Amino acid sequence: MNWLLRVLALPAALLAVSAAWVLAQDITLIEPNEVGLSADRLDHISDVMEAYVEAKKIAGTVTLVARAGEVAHLGITGMQDVEAGKGMQEDTIFRIASMTKPITSVAVMMLFEEGHFLLTDPVSKYLPEFKDMRVLVEDSSEAIEPAKRPITIKHLLTHTSGLTYQWNARLGNKYQAAGITHGLIEDPKTIAEGVKALAALPLLHHPGNKFTYSLSIDVLGRLVEVWSGVPFDECLRERIFDPLEMEDTGFFIPEEKVGRLAAVYDWEKGGAIRRVGEGPQPGDHGMVHTVTYPYKGSKSYYSGGGGLVSTIGDYYRFA
Repeated sequence: MNWLLRVLALPAALLAVSAAWVLAQDITLIEPNEVGLSADRLDHISDVMEAYVEAKKIAGTVTLVARAGEVAHLGITGMQDVEAGKGMQEDTIFRIASMTKPITSVAVMMLFEEGHFLLTDPVSKYLPEFKDMRVLVEDSSEAIEPAKRPITIKHLLTHTSGLTYQWNARLGNKYQAAGITHGLIEDPKTIAEGVKALAALPLLHHPGNKFTYSLSIDVLGRLVEVWSGVPFDECLRERIFDPLEMEDTGFFIPEEKVGRLAAVYDWEKGGAIRRVGEGPQPGDHGMVHTVTYPYKGSKSYYSGGGGLVSTIGDYYRFA
């Protein structure tokens, strides 16, 4: 997973874009001191990114810093596709992985404001398959017990539901056997089918007892469909992407945009980057991913926790 998360796990205000794109979108680049930032210190961002590229730690980056709604720093470094000799572009499309989660959560809270649910509502009120959940007994790999309380919407939003991910040491094998995926792989199921299969498995811990980063936001994506009455991708497009003119953001991209998709790189044992090929690829923690998921396969699974692709300009508009 490091091949993606180390690039994407940046503060929301540090996002990729280029000066040309920003100016084309009528977003003005201002002097950093106008919003209380230091131009000299911001210049270090580009220095650091260039050092990473030169050391072959990463292929390339595009960076943006904004404050008080104003763009104060823009930088572009390295390659979108090393083997093709294609430099990073202002409209490069990235697999944004878990940066999908804030977008899904905004859609959830928009529907909350409209009165579709309460944060204290049990998930089973809208998805009956989550009724009477079971929990894996602590220090056991097989024994289960009834959940002490139902999973609520708030539990999902705060990753305290008891759900987990495929790489969890105690439940990961059960997730994999059930075909539960994480959004970074071609998946022939729909999100409704995937969430129903997830609900049939035991929880890692009792809801509300602790924080576990998880597929909770995928479940929220399914709930958005139930509450809005339209497919999840359609709801995001109508309620968020179209109003914000996020033209290159979605779960899948058409063939004409595949050439703008950033290549995926991992690390060799010696530390240098290597191109990740097509087909299922083992990642950290035993997680399997496919670099082709945004444009191949059935294109039917809308992962609320990790499935979106976007340009940095689009994501800046969202942020």
